[in-house]
Amino acid sequence: MRQKSILKYVGIALIAASFTGCMIPNAVNKEKRGDMPGTFSSSNDTMTSGAILRKNFFSDSNLLALIDTALANNQELNIILQEINVARNDIMAKKGEYLPFLHIGGAAGTDKSGRYTRYGALEANNEIKTGTPFPAAVPDYTFGAKLSWEVDIWKKLRNARQSTVYKYLGTIEGKNFMVTRLVSEIAYSYYELLALDNQLEILRQNIQIQQNALQIVRLQKLAGKVTELAVLRFEAEVMKNKSRQFYIEQRIIEAENRINFLVGRFPQPVIRESSKFLQMVPDSIHAGIPSQLLANRPDIRQAEYGLMSAKLDIKVARANFYPSLRITGGVGYQAFNPQYLISTPQSMIYNMAGELMAPLINRKAIKATFLNANAKQVQAVYSYEKAVLNGFVDVTNGMANISNLKQSYSFKEGQVQALTKSIQISTTLFKSARADYMEVLLTQRDALESKMELVEIKKQQLNAVVKMYQTLGGGWN
Repeated sequence: MRQKSILKYVGIALIAASFTGCMIPNAVNKEKRGDMPGTFSSSNDTMTSGAILRKNFFSDSNLLALIDTALANNQELNIILQEINVARNDIMAKKGEYLPFLHIGGAAGTDKSGRYTRYGALEANNEIKTGTPFPAAVPDYTFGAKLSWEVDIWKKLRNARQSTVYKYLGTIEGKNFMVTRLVSEIAYSYYELLALDNQLEILRQNIQIQQNALQIVRLQKLAGKVTELAVLRFEAEVMKNKSRQFYIEQRIIEAENRINFLVGRFPQPVIRESSKFLQMVPDSIHAGIPSQLLANRPDIRQAEYGLMSAKLDIKVARANFYPSLRITGGVGYQAFNPQYLISTPQSMIYNMAGELMAPLINRKAIKATFLNANAKQVQAVYSYEKAVLNGFVDVTNGMANISNLKQSYSFKEGQVQALTKSIQISTTLFKSARADYMEVLLTQRDALESKMELVEIKKQQLNAVVKMYQTLGGGWN
């Protein structure tokens, strides 16, 4: 009869568990798009610069030294490395959840039942019958081990661990993406520093030319060929450029300190070679094919790991609707006197139990967790698609930018050469009174600005190549 009752209750529990399992909300299960173009701008080149090691991509030894120092000392990068350690520890914690928990320990205490309680009445009755007095308080000593294990029937715990693994891999890709950004930022600042050095040198040379022209104008004034207005205009131009010189020097200091901050050190001079800046030829860049972009860009891989983790989180949330089986047990010794504590088998105690539980009523919290996991999975799909689209657009824009800057530099170089020659011609003509002083002044001004712009375009060329290198996923390996 008792066995039939047990079976009946077990059957009711299983039916209730099956009923709760059938009441799970539906998941959206959105999949990522797979319609990415096969090539970039009709280019079938399968070589990608994103796979080139940074030590082979950058030829400037001073720049490489700065990058290596930054990878060791940059505070933001070191913060991310600690986040990786946290994610690795989370994997360890999740792995421990689906393994049995075993605790060992001991306890000591005392217990005194009240006279008018169940146990107190039994003690008093036994004292009357046997004449043996009971102690006022009964000691209790226990020593043993306890076991607790949730059987991972629905792979909830293992899926949770695997989801944590993907999150850990995502943090590594996040670190790699941070490295690509850090390498690029140092290169940008380094090339800006070289450009500022060259602009400062151009400005100083131009000031010297203008001062020479000012002396000529003063002599012309003494000869009565020009007025005081010409002298004042040339003096104003010299003063303007001398003032501009201090502005560039301030920008040099700021660029140096920006590099010092990125490499994790206090302000100090940055070692560099600026004299050959205009002769630097940007490295040739190869975009490859879009499928290589998916494999090389850390931010895309990070988004992909996030998507894989989100899908497993849905399975974990779904498993919360199913029954969970927990096995508990213990073995040890218990006695009221320490000298009897390890008496076997008199003082030995043990127990074993299995518990099957399933949510039946008021499952709103579980349902909300499931719906949130589902929404985050859809969100992860969109994040992945956004990362892929952003990468494709970056590559397309970068290729066009490199090509256009190459053409722009070529024409600007021709302009500089023409204006540089015109300075000498205009000065000669002015000396022989065949040209107005304004022509000399404007020619010098135009030549200065064209040289400044040439340096700026060269910097943009180098930065465009670095940006393309980062866009293709280079710099972290």
